[in-house]
Amino acid sequence: MTNTQITAGPSRSVSAPPAVSVRPPARERGTRLLAALFLTPTVVGIVVFTVVPIVGSIGLSFFDWNVIDPPRFAGGANYREIASDSTVLVSFRNTLVFMVLAVALQLVIALSLALTLNGRMPGWLRSVFRSAFFFPLVLSAASISVVMKYLFNQDFGVVNWLIGLFGVAPVPWLTSEHGAMATVIIVYVWQQFGFSFLLFVGGLNNIPKEIHEAAALDGATGPRKHLAITLPLLSPTLLVASVVGIINALQVFEQPYVLTDGGPGDSTRTVVMVIYERAFEQLRFGEASAVGVLLFVLIMAVTAVQFRLSRRFVHYQ
Repeated sequence: MTNTQITAGPSRSVSAPPAVSVRPPARERGTRLLAALFLTPTVVGIVVFTVVPIVGSIGLSFFDWNVIDPPRFAGGANYREIASDSTVLVSFRNTLVFMVLAVALQLVIALSLALTLNGRMPGWLRSVFRSAFFFPLVLSAASISVVMKYLFNQDFGVVNWLIGLFGVAPVPWLTSEHGAMATVIIVYVWQQFGFSFLLFVGGLNNIPKEIHEAAALDGATGPRKHLAITLPLLSPTLLVASVVGIINALQVFEQPYVLTDGGPGDSTRTVVMVIYERAFEQLRFGEASAVGVLLFVLIMAVTAVQFRLSRRFVHYQ
């Protein structure tokens, strides 16, 4: 191999070193191969169970298919159909109302309990409360809803029996529009707030104690300390909890399906319930896919807005 001559001044030249191919050591190559082997099941799972269904749903939304007959291309007919369908429009409205109320209540309860447990308390008692608050999350939403349906029954439910001890008339929890939505929100929040609670507990533990001690020396105590110090330092955790909470709330299905079946009327019918009914009860998979695509776009849009606003309100240490 002829080295390239580089002239440096009038009387000398410097030879450039020959190109050397650098190969990673055998140990490093083995580590990369092992990492790829461990990541392969996860990547395959994401592709098979997430990417392929999403792409398939987008494609199916442009077809008319009832499983029995071959798919027939329908263009944008499915989207025009659901745009004029009052049931679909009401389901989107119900889902948005449910999302706002349920996520706000979930975050407030979870943060309040996390701040309470972060105070002076024996370690064993703190562990008991953490387990108790998280336990509903590991249970099946359908089974919890079945039990709650009996508890909130207007005629023989325990809830009405308890409030009847104080002279309150039986409340139609599941048979009135506002009562049904309130019941669905209560059951959902009771099961889901444990996840946000654990996030807040972890976030509070990551805040240096020196900051609170310095604030106490400056006279910041109680609500003032939490508003000026705790919440700004906890804002990244709040962002994660709100993003996950909103995504889950927009996909709510089990609680309204078991408790009220979308009723009375369509007062608690959600978007995922409409997708289920169109696909598996009416065999209109094209329309169901179109509704699913719109829900996917809504989730992505809301999440994008959250991350956009986070640039202004989220403070990282």
